[in-house]
Amino acid sequence: MKMSTSSPEAVKKLLENMQTDLRSLSMECKKKFPPVKEAAESGIVKIKTIAARNTDILAALKENSSEVVQPFLMGCGTKEPKITQLCLAAIQRLMSHEVVSEAAAGNIINMLWQLMENGLEELKLLQTVLVLLTTNTVVHDEVLSKAIVLCFRLHFTKDNITNNTAAATVRQVVTVVFERMVAEDERFKGIVEHPPPVQGNTNRRSVSTLRPSAKDAYMLFQDLCQLVNADAPYWLVGMTEMTRTFGLELLESVLNDFPGVFLQHQEFSFLLKERVCPLVIKLFSPNIKFRQGSSSAASPVPVEKPYFPICMRLLRVVSVLIKHFYSLLVTECEIFLSLLVKFLDGEKPQWLRAVAVESVHRLCVQPHLLRSFCQSYDMKQHSTKVFRDIVNALGSFIQSLFIVPNAGNAAAVSAPAGGSGSGVQGAAQGGPGAGGVSGNLTTQAAFEYRGTWIPLMTVSVQGSAKATYLEMLDKVEPPSIPEGYAMSVAFSALLDLVRGITTMIERELSAEEEAAAEFREAHPDQESYAAVLAGRPQSVFQCLFCLCSIHFSTDETATENILKAELTMASLCGRLGLVTPRDAFITAICKASLPPHYALTVLSSNAASLSSKGTNIQCMRTLLNLAHCHGAVLGTSWQLVLATLQHLVWILGLKPGVGGALKPGRAVEGPSTVLTTAVMTDLPVISNILSRLFESSQYLDDVSLHHLINALCSLSLEAMEMAYGNNKEPSLFAVAKLLETGLVNMDRIEILWRPLTGHLLEVCQHPNSRMREWGAEALTALIKAGLAFKHDPPLAQNQRLQLLLLNPLKELSNVLHADIRQKQLESVLQILQSQGDSLGPGWPLVLGVIGAIRNDQGESLIRTAFQCLQLVVTDFLPTMPCTCLQIVVDVAGSFGLQNQELNISLTSIGLLWNISDYFFQRGETITLELEREEEALQKQAQEKGETLNRPFHPAPPFDCLWLCLYAKLGELCVDPRPAVRKSAGQTLFSTIAAHGTLLQQPTWHIVVWKVLFHLLDCVRTSSTTADKEKIESGGGNILIHHSRDTAEKQWAETWVLTLAGVARIFNTRRYLLQQLGDFFEAWEVLLNHIQSAALSKNNEVSLAALKSFQEILQIVTPVKDSDKAGDALAAMGVPPVLIDPISASGPGRPLLRSDSLVERLTRYNGAELQAPPPGEESALEDSALWWSAWNTWYRTGTDSTRPPSGPAEKLSFIPSQPYLTALIQIFPALYQHIKANFSMEDLKKLGVILHGAVSVPISSDASPFILPSYTEAVLTSLQEAVLTALDVLQKAICVGPENLQVMYPAIFEQLLLFVEFSCKPPQYGRMETKHVANAKYNQAEWVALNYVPFAERSLEVVVDLYHKTACHKAVINEKVLQNIIKTLRMPLGLKYACPSESTWKLAVSSLLKVLSIGLPVARQHASSGKFDTMWPELANAFEDFLFTKSTPPDNLSIQEFQKNEAIDVEVVQLISTEILPFANFIPKDFVGQIMAMLNKGSIHSQSPSFTEAEIDVRMREEFSKVCFETLLQFSFSNKVSTPQEGYISRMALSVLLKRSQDVLRRYVEDERLSGRCPLPRQQVTEIIFVLKAISTLMDSLKKTQPENVDGNTWAQVIALYPTLVECITCSSSEVSSALKEALGPFKDFMQPPVSRVQNGES
Repeated sequence: MKMSTSSPEAVKKLLENMQTDLRSLSMECKKKFPPVKEAAESGIVKIKTIAARNTDILAALKENSSEVVQPFLMGCGTKEPKITQLCLAAIQRLMSHEVVSEAAAGNIINMLWQLMENGLEELKLLQTVLVLLTTNTVVHDEVLSKAIVLCFRLHFTKDNITNNTAAATVRQVVTVVFERMVAEDERFKGIVEHPPPVQGNTNRRSVSTLRPSAKDAYMLFQDLCQLVNADAPYWLVGMTEMTRTFGLELLESVLNDFPGVFLQHQEFSFLLKERVCPLVIKLFSPNIKFRQGSSSAASPVPVEKPYFPICMRLLRVVSVLIKHFYSLLVTECEIFLSLLVKFLDGEKPQWLRAVAVESVHRLCVQPHLLRSFCQSYDMKQHSTKVFRDIVNALGSFIQSLFIVPNAGNAAAVSAPAGGSGSGVQGAAQGGPGAGGVSGNLTTQAAFEYRGTWIPLMTVSVQGSAKATYLEMLDKVEPPSIPEGYAMSVAFSALLDLVRGITTMIERELSAEEEAAAEFREAHPDQESYAAVLAGRPQSVFQCLFCLCSIHFSTDETATENILKAELTMASLCGRLGLVTPRDAFITAICKASLPPHYALTVLSSNAASLSSKGTNIQCMRTLLNLAHCHGAVLGTSWQLVLATLQHLVWILGLKPGVGGALKPGRAVEGPSTVLTTAVMTDLPVISNILSRLFESSQYLDDVSLHHLINALCSLSLEAMEMAYGNNKEPSLFAVAKLLETGLVNMDRIEILWRPLTGHLLEVCQHPNSRMREWGAEALTALIKAGLAFKHDPPLAQNQRLQLLLLNPLKELSNVLHADIRQKQLESVLQILQSQGDSLGPGWPLVLGVIGAIRNDQGESLIRTAFQCLQLVVTDFLPTMPCTCLQIVVDVAGSFGLQNQELNISLTSIGLLWNISDYFFQRGETITLELEREEEALQKQAQEKGETLNRPFHPAPPFDCLWLCLYAKLGELCVDPRPAVRKSAGQTLFSTIAAHGTLLQQPTWHIVVWKVLFHLLDCVRTSSTTADKEKIESGGGNILIHHSRDTAEKQWAETWVLTLAGVARIFNTRRYLLQQLGDFFEAWEVLLNHIQSAALSKNNEVSLAALKSFQEILQIVTPVKDSDKAGDALAAMGVPPVLIDPISASGPGRPLLRSDSLVERLTRYNGAELQAPPPGEESALEDSALWWSAWNTWYRTGTDSTRPPSGPAEKLSFIPSQPYLTALIQIFPALYQHIKANFSMEDLKKLGVILHGAVSVPISSDASPFILPSYTEAVLTSLQEAVLTALDVLQKAICVGPENLQVMYPAIFEQLLLFVEFSCKPPQYGRMETKHVANAKYNQAEWVALNYVPFAERSLEVVVDLYHKTACHKAVINEKVLQNIIKTLRMPLGLKYACPSESTWKLAVSSLLKVLSIGLPVARQHASSGKFDTMWPELANAFEDFLFTKSTPPDNLSIQEFQKNEAIDVEVVQLISTEILPFANFIPKDFVGQIMAMLNKGSIHSQSPSFTEAEIDVRMREEFSKVCFETLLQFSFSNKVSTPQEGYISRMALSVLLKRSQDVLRRYVEDERLSGRCPLPRQQVTEIIFVLKAISTLMDSLKKTQPENVDGNTWAQVIALYPTLVECITCSSSEVSSALKEALGPFKDFMQPPVSRVQNGES
């Protein structure tokens, strides 16, 4: 309008209008008010004049406005309504064109005042005042105050319309006054201010410094305060009445609309502090003191009741004050806020609480205010914690709404503010709540909590506080407040509060982050941050409780808002590190996610849980959202979140799947029965969010991640606690999520690995199988994933990480549950298959896992582990560090030792062989790598000052590897199972044989002592203590051979194998071993082992021991006993050189030199032997070794052949023939090496053994194998061996030096002992042996061998030997001949009584041979007397043989008899050729004996038992004849060369004659006695023979020279005659004819006696 009022057209129109108005006025006043008419007319003239004279018409009009206005003022003065209205309209038109001067305005106001006092045209008046004040600023000071008072006066009229209009006008006028001041300030903005007034000035009217408009405003405001306080105004003179409510409204509007005025001008600020605030506080007092329900009677002074209009207006003022002047009125605001909080108290009237809540809401939507509160109060030390109180008040307010029991819900039980878990479900069915929940009111959004049901109204748009009751300015009585209104406001207030705080803090935080980036000093901003920090913790709990209560909202959006708010708070607290509040918020959300009372009754299935399912799902989503988006700030609250999620997962029946993701599964149990279909459709979504939640853990920082892991772990611990002792399905949520979190955080797995796996390992030990199964699943999956993940740097370069990853796998070995171990081993198998090539330093761990098997673990586990090992050995040996090879050996060994599965044990021994092959092939590379490693370790050890501790230390590392392998095999060689022992033994010796060359020489020392001998010791111990109980055939399907049916027999086999193996090594590696310093000790130990084995009471072991003995002596055992005696030695391994001594290079040279040692070795052992280094040839001849061997042999032989001393029954063991044979067969070869020092002493020892060996009987069940039949004269191999041994000896003596010959007699002695066996088998102790013919083969009896062939062979050897040695001194001195004769006497004497006929025949022929050699020697040495004792022995021998006491067997044929007689004749012929001719060298008594014998033979020789028919033949006539002839021959020997010979013949003759005499005499007597009876045939024969002899004698005498015949003889002959004559009476014709012949020759003696006187003729 202003723009248009100054335009020419407008001015023209104004002038026209004014003239029209004046005309109308003059018309109206023409009759009644002439002065007015005149004034009007002159006014028209005046206007025209002004219009004509001036260019600027408006300015001119303004100057003359008093005159121009005058007619109108007079018109108003008429008090005529019509005129007054016209005038007022005209005045208003002038005003609107701003052509009213100050003076004119004053006049106008005065005129209006009069009208007002008269009560005329009140509305018009108000309008006019308003136009006057709003169009221009000409009204000031008193005029202005008068105008304002006028308006106020009109406000209090009787007319309602006027009152309201006046009120509006007053408001507008007050506004105009302040707007003028603002405009004035604007104008003077640039101008320098006056110095401010002195601070000390307290005169409140000191307004001199204010500009005009400001002064007006000041005065007005001051008076308003005065009026509200019911005091007189200073400036507004003329006020008659005033209401407080109106005053308060005006104050509020000024404060609200013009805060700048108060903030910029000290005078105004002063007013605010000094006047407004005290006023407000004073006015509040009735509200503060009032308690609802206290009657006035109770208190002595009546209490003023709070008055709604004033109270509500005061709250509005307070809101404004706080909002705008907070910074000025810090202390006052504190008081106001505290009051506000008090008004929320439950004891205050409902309306008061409602308006208070609205006020609080107003504050809550202003975040900066909230921040200021915190800064100003909560953060200051001694100030009230205002902010906290506000929040708490809101909380308790909401709480109280739910707790106050009302008529409709008397049953609702109030509960303490502890949270929903502790309350008891109220019996809410009767209350309005029940209806709401049941579903008939679902359209109405509401809150329901413990049976209290409060509807939720839409109060205001979020973020703006649109109050309802604070705006009820027209209500005088407190309104009734609908149910739920206050609740709803409080709810909005809280939401806004949360939002406000959040935005503030978000701003602060980002600002602070920037600040921190710029500089690290304290920043003013931090104050505010701290403010929030300090401010909110206290606030939180109440707030939380409100929210808790609200949670049971039936409206989705409301719930959504609540949840958002909670979420925001939780996240903020997290970011600010406020643990308790954060947890509180999260707890609230968590509780809400679960069905009500879930904590109390897990399977709650009441209606509530169904209907609130939707809400729960909402909460659930919020919770997931919280975890997802704000995971980083959750910290320790993860526990709450996860616990809740776990319950959800359980309620929803999600089951973990691969990688730990949860999928809807068929719920086995749980409250899933009450899941609604709505929820079912949400399941996949929730399960997705759940997965995403844990996937997002990869974006958390390390600390948050740790919080998450810790929370999962403690959650899992709870689940484990729960799962103890019941078989319910355990909660696998935590374990599954640990797995999932681990998998997505592989790139930084190190930071969470230890807590993660540490916990999973505990889970693996849980007794609940499902639980531990998942623990193992999770753990192994993590390890596999960790190894497969492409780490940076790769695992190969990050050994620490790799070991870290593998470590839990190793820890699993300590778990006792088989299912876990199975899982562990399966994963090892998978790791090997996928990452086997890159395990590197992880190998020891992996191998440790494979090897951690125990016997109590069952087959399947061991089988799985073994598969892993097989894979390692077949595929991965080359890829693993060489230092692990030893572990591989140990592990393979432990599989060999496990006793669950025999096949695995055997296969693992095979693996050890494969491993050894690998060592062999890759020897060089392994050696290099190990030596490098060794140096490093050595260095470390030196730095630490320790010694390097490694098994088999001094040996080089590669050798140690071998030693470990050998030691392992060695352990297996003493396993309780025979099959394992056998396999391990074979493998051990094969590896040593095949790869032993790789070892360095000193290492052999360890092999010998620590491996081989140690093994032998163990085996020996086990064998000797083994059980002799018979083992039943195992399980019916395995038959055990009788030779293995006791543990002892099974061990025997092991012993055999082991001993043979060790011996073979000693044999093949002799040269290597001899270079070791202690070879002799080793040799002794080995011999000791051989000896103890040889003496063990087990045929198998003992025989094998001897074979080993032969082997180390390098004697090859004969394949089968040789048939030809000559080959026996060669077969024994004695080089053929021995058999033919002539080929030896010289008589004193040792025999083994004819071929070089090397050749001999290769001949013995094939190419197995390394050729000895040159110059080492004598090594084998090291006599100490051989003597040691001899001692062993001697001890073995003595012990094994010593006959038992006790009675036969106690006999336990008798060595077998093959054993004894082998034993004796060792000697010849052994002898070759020791013969140089072989003494008589040794020979005696040998003899004892040989004798003992031959004496051992054999078991009847073995005899058929050893003796084909009794009749065959075959030597057993043992007997052959014995003779061979002696043969070797005698041959050696033969070519040896002189001093050896003293041994001959001993050999003879030994042989002769054997010869005796022919007649007298040896006794073996006191054992009863049966003759072989009588033994029954099927009984275990002992059978004496047939010793005849052996004795006879011995005899042949004796003869042979004697043949060679008869002249040796020793042989002569030791009376060998005598011994031979003495020995032969026995068979000769027995003759027919000998066990075998051949024996005595051989004896005779041998005797003849021996005598033919020996007698000349004896004669030679006759003088020395060395043979003196021999002669009687010889005589006895002849006597025993020729006149044997034994009778020939009945069945002896004539031819046989004649043959035997021929032998006798031979003996006599020997006497006649070899003995009698040399009588002079022979002792006389011997000759006498011989003569007597011949004599006896010539007469009495027939055997008494012949039948008549055979008599002629059997009389041994031939023999007698020879005897007699011999006698006679020596009686009348023509050439008596010596007196000695003559003596012999005379003796012979006298013997003969004496004999004849005797026979004849006896015959005559017998004949006489017998009378008629004929005499026995033999006697007759004898007499005939004697008679024939006599006739022969007579013939001889006739032929002999008479001087040769001794006179004595003649006398004897003649003496016979009378006896002969007496015989004539005999009756036998034979005798008679013989007698006739005998008597005939006597005629020659019949001569006349010779006269004493000689005639001279003879």
